[in-house]
Amino acid sequence: MEHKKIVIPSLSFFQNELKGEGVVKSRRTLGELAGIFENQDAYSQLPLDQLAYEVYSYLPEREGTPGGLYFGITQLYPGKVGDEYFMTKGHFHQQEDRSEYYWGLEGEGMLILMDRERNTWAERMMPGSLHYIPGGVAHRVANTGNSVLSFAACWPSDAGHNYEEIANKGFSARLVEVDGTPKLR
Repeated sequence: MEHKKIVIPSLSFFQNELKGEGVVKSRRTLGELAGIFENQDAYSQLPLDQLAYEVYSYLPEREGTPGGLYFGITQLYPGKVGDEYFMTKGHFHQQEDRSEYYWGLEGEGMLILMDRERNTWAERMMPGSLHYIPGGVAHRVANTGNSVLSFAACWPSDAGHNYEEIANKGFSARLVEVDGTPKLR
């Protein structure tokens, strides 16, 4: 006879922080974002140990495992370097055909996307917004508000991250503040 049981989940997210056994927390400071901002003079005036964003990840499968899923929550802090908003590093996936979902939890920002032909566009992020990121599309997020921007993500465990290509070539457009409004330039 099969025994039926009810269990309490080992993971939870509360106040936009992922908690539980196996959660990995990583942090990125402005010093780790060298080269992604256009205005190097403004960048050099900021404290390199200033926290730009934190990521809480649950990675239950070994990286590269087909069919597995990863889950994460990012907290991106407000700020600007010159007229550019604080942003994540941005990446393509190593497995080009792997897609991903992002969804807004708290705050305001923009999901910046770029395809292989270097066409760039942005989608507004806010609580409840849902964003499908197709395979072959680079993505990064910028905080356009005055408070923390929190968003969740779900991606395949075999997607991998290709940060190097973005570090070398960047995005074809930048999200900047013009007269108090975010604009792609």
